[in-house]
Amino acid sequence: MVRIYLPLGDFWSPWRWLIPYARLVHISNAGAAFGMLPRLRDIFTILSIVVVIAILYYFPKVPRNDWMLRLAMGLEFGGALGNLADRLTQGYVTDFISIGRFPVFNVADACISLGVVIMVLSLWSREKEYAPSEPADQNGSASETPSSPLPEDLRSE
Repeated sequence: MVRIYLPLGDFWSPWRWLIPYARLVHISNAGAAFGMLPRLRDIFTILSIVVVIAILYYFPKVPRNDWMLRLAMGLEFGGALGNLADRLTQGYVTDFISIGRFPVFNVADACISLGVVIMVLSLWSREKEYAPSEPADQNGSASETPSSPLPEDLRSE
């Protein structure tokens, strides 16, 4: 709809007072998310293809009960596929969401970014879940002295 109803470079907001804070802006973006590195258009097209294929390969291997990782991969897949479709059909991505002074972006960029955040949180929570607990002494209770990575004979007392 942005490409049809809003001329390239123009903007729209439902209320004049909202313009400094949020508006739709029609821009073309040959670079990465948020307009970064516009001269690397072909590399981002190839990278999008690689990401889409990688997610298609790995997604079935993720356990069904790992909903956070599956959600993250789904968002990243949708975002990468959306931007890839634009890159292959137009040679660039249409960005249109402008909030404050933040770089203009699109829904696909937001999905990719949110997917990365969810993936990091998923991996972080999994790491905390499987982190080793305090070593137990021979009686089965937690040791009060911190363990050292050095062998016993190299520790100074």
